[in-house]
Amino acid sequence: MNMAFGTYQDALRMVGTRTEPRFAGTAVSAARIQLFAAMVRDANSSYWDPDFAAQQWGGLVAPPAMLMSWLIPPPWTPGEQTPTAAIALRVPLPGTSIINAANDADYLVPIREGDRLSVVEEVVAVSPEKRTRYGTGHFIDIRDEFRRQDGTLVAVNRNTLLRFTPDGRP
Repeated sequence: MNMAFGTYQDALRMVGTRTEPRFAGTAVSAARIQLFAAMVRDANSSYWDPDFAAQQWGGLVAPPAMLMSWLIPPPWTPGEQTPTAAIALRVPLPGTSIINAANDADYLVPIREGDRLSVVEEVVAVSPEKRTRYGTGHFIDIRDEFRRQDGTLVAVNRNTLLRFTPDGRP
C-alpha cells in the first residue's frame, strides 16, 4: 500500500477532488456472489436461485456487502499494469497507518449478475489533527459513486478513514 505523504494543508487542497471513473476488471458474476453468500452462510434465494432472482430482480443480485469488492483490482494482471490506488491513499498527510472508521452506503438499484461497475471517488473533507486511542492523525471523508455500464447510479458510499501514526501503546 503506497500512501502519499504531506501536510494537512496539502491534504486540504485535495478536498473536492474527484477521480476519473475507474472500471471493474470483471463483470458481477454468479460465482463470486455465491462464494460470498456461502462464506457468510446466506441462503437468500436472490443469490442462489436464477429463476426466483430473474422474476424478482431481473437476475441474480449481489449482496450489498460486496459493493466495494467489485472494484478491487486483482494483485496481478497480464501486462503487469499497476492498479490505481484508492483516492484515500493519495491524500498527502502524515501518518503511516490507515483504518476504516465509519461507512454508510445507499443502494439505489440492485446490482445484478453481468453488470460492469465503475466508481468515481471524491475527497469530501479532511479533519484537523485529532488524538485518538490509536494515535494522532486525520479523518478523511470519501464519497464514492458506483455506476453500471449504462450509466445508472447504483450506489453511493460514504467512507471515513483515520490516517494516523500509531503511538506504540499496547
